[in-house]
Amino acid sequence: MSVVEIVDHPLIQHKISLLRDRNTGTKEFRDLVSEIAMLLCYEATRDLPTEEVEVETPVALARTKVLAGRKLALVPILRAGLGMVDGMLSLIPAAKVGHIGMYRNEETLQPVEYYCKLPNDINEREVFVLDPMLATGGSASDAIGQIKARGAKHIKFIGLIAAPEGLKALHEAHPDVDIYVAALDERLNENGYIIPGLGDAGDRIFGTK
Repeated sequence: MSVVEIVDHPLIQHKISLLRDRNTGTKEFRDLVSEIAMLLCYEATRDLPTEEVEVETPVALARTKVLAGRKLALVPILRAGLGMVDGMLSLIPAAKVGHIGMYRNEETLQPVEYYCKLPNDINEREVFVLDPMLATGGSASDAIGQIKARGAKHIKFIGLIAAPEGLKALHEAHPDVDIYVAALDERLNENGYIIPGLGDAGDRIFGTK
């Protein structure tokens, strides 16, 4: 049974509030996206397997746990997903990073793929697909479909803000994928933007608004 979790930790909610503010500048916005991604990574990796090892402390031997060596991969959906990579890597620095490029056709609101480069052993890795905004769910669903087509079997989606429509669409398209987001908003508007949302995440991360 897959997980759909709205992570309501107070630190995350505080940072999401700052992220939404139209007066938050590019550098602060970028830093906040990275910090929230790191906190979401903490939640999404809670089920990673561990194994017991023996470590010599300055005082005595300790039997303690380390990660059991499961291979991980991060796949940001270009371009906004790039803003989440550094925060994730700060907790799982050994993860490999792939990229998948999608853009939304402004007339049909459907995703169009233009780039996909994944680690060669993606089929052996647990994959975290990263995209700040889960709006219609089209880009995330299509990206995950492309990653599955290349052999990946264990996939989680991590986002910052979701619309109910996008969350439902992604869960229905990929019921085996765990979904972690920091906030569930009210709805989509007629242009497919999340309300109240935070505007265009890519523009705000890269200063192109």
